[in-house]
Amino acid sequence: MSTKIYTKTGDGGSTGLIGGTKVPKSDLRIDAYGTVDELNSWIGLINDQLNSPEFKNELKDIQDRLFTIGSALACDAEKEPKMKLPDLHETDIKLLEVKIDEMTAQLPEMKSFILPGGHVTVSSIHICRTVCRRAERLTVGMKELNLFVDEKILRYLNRLSDYLFTLARYAAEKLKVEEIPWKPRV
Repeated sequence: MSTKIYTKTGDGGSTGLIGGTKVPKSDLRIDAYGTVDELNSWIGLINDQLNSPEFKNELKDIQDRLFTIGSALACDAEKEPKMKLPDLHETDIKLLEVKIDEMTAQLPEMKSFILPGGHVTVSSIHICRTVCRRAERLTVGMKELNLFVDEKILRYLNRLSDYLFTLARYAAEKLKVEEIPWKPRV
């Protein structure tokens, strides 16, 4: 017999962190790891849209790292969790930098700001980028409130948003979609 997905323990508006601490569902920590979860779903969508052997494993690895980040953000740092949680490594950040550099080397120089659009895949990647920036802002907010946030999480999310911006440009190039330059009114 399978277990039920619903527990009814959150019906009153609270939830438990890893470690057992109860917090309101409106808690900044819940918002942060919920946004990371949202980002993970968007990454799954762009992986399906790209349907590219070049990125299939890379994006799955990013999704795995986002689960790692979500676990860390969902953990009460003052209580030792009963289970071993995965962690982020410097090599995870370095890999994003390497991938950004590899894609950038194949792109034309950017001469203006660009607007998201031109193809549903490119637009979806830009949505991922903006959700990633929101996750980053929320984790910075946690740090400002003296909630524990591993510095590698902040750096990973920052680098991931750069990766996603570059991936959007790279996807446009591969899809032969012209970038849309921003032409401000003057």
